[in-house]
Amino acid sequence: MWIRTYSTVWMIGGFALVVYMGHLYITAMVVVIQIFMAKELFNLLRKAHEDEHLPGFRLLNWHFFFTAMLFVYGRLLSQPLVNSVTPDKFLYQFVSSLIKYQMAICYFLYIAGFMWFILTLKKNMYKYQFRQYAWTHMILIVVFTQSSFTVANIFEGIFWFLLPASLIVINDIFAYVVGFFFGRTPLIKLSPKKTWEGFIGVSVTTMISAFVLANILGRFQWLTCPRKDLSTGWLQCDPGPLFKPEYYTLPGWISQWFPWKEISILPVQWHALCLGLFASIIAPFGGFFASGFKRAFKIKDRTSVIVYLDMVELQIEWIARW
Repeated sequence: MWIRTYSTVWMIGGFALVVYMGHLYITAMVVVIQIFMAKELFNLLRKAHEDEHLPGFRLLNWHFFFTAMLFVYGRLLSQPLVNSVTPDKFLYQFVSSLIKYQMAICYFLYIAGFMWFILTLKKNMYKYQFRQYAWTHMILIVVFTQSSFTVANIFEGIFWFLLPASLIVINDIFAYVVGFFFGRTPLIKLSPKKTWEGFIGVSVTTMISAFVLANILGRFQWLTCPRKDLSTGWLQCDPGPLFKPEYYTLPGWISQWFPWKEISILPVQWHALCLGLFASIIAPFGGFFASGFKRAFKIKDRTSVIVYLDMVELQIEWIARW
């Protein structure tokens, strides 16, 4: 219990620190997680005996990985990068040229990797090598397709990263609590501990939490302002209509019992209700996917593979933003 308590405090504290430091540090955190995810997933179908006969074959996986990273992040961060470079310097021209030919560079890097793969083919190893080639591409498609939504959300405003992530955490916690105390009817055979009572009860708590949390987070400009460059300072901006409070007069009978005559609601809170409902209904299937994946590959430890599978739930929620 103490080990779990310490690790929880350090993880929550570290995550809060990264969020506090801003957009670039959150993006860096996502990139680091991606690298460890890819490392674990690459090793999942790896066979040491076959790799002994294929020296340097593992480097090919990382060649495709960093090519995909250059393609995805080059497209997402091109404009912020241009905005961060002074126009009258050589660096600006270099960066502009790099962005201009980014697609061509990624294409030729991929072709180089393809040729590299063909040249490494060995007799009696074809099936293993082509299986690894297909597995690598599947990993890249799943990881980078989803991560593009993540990074795009971060630069649209930390709010759009933090709120969905928080809703998934809240959904998981209350699903366990409600299911533990009130769960009776099994929901799905893949996860025997999931119950209908927990599924329904957590929908209400997640939507309420989304409504309240959106009001709290939406009050901070450094969370709601989009980042247009790659600087690290705090932002000041016009919050936009979604984050400007609207005031509603309460009925007279409420004023008799409570001291409030009106309340302020941010328009984004109505959007948060939809995100909360989406998280409650759809996101648990990310957990079911993780359960099936662990059973299929007989994974029991909390490696970065499982962290990746948990992040699938977050990705489902982030996609709702777009």
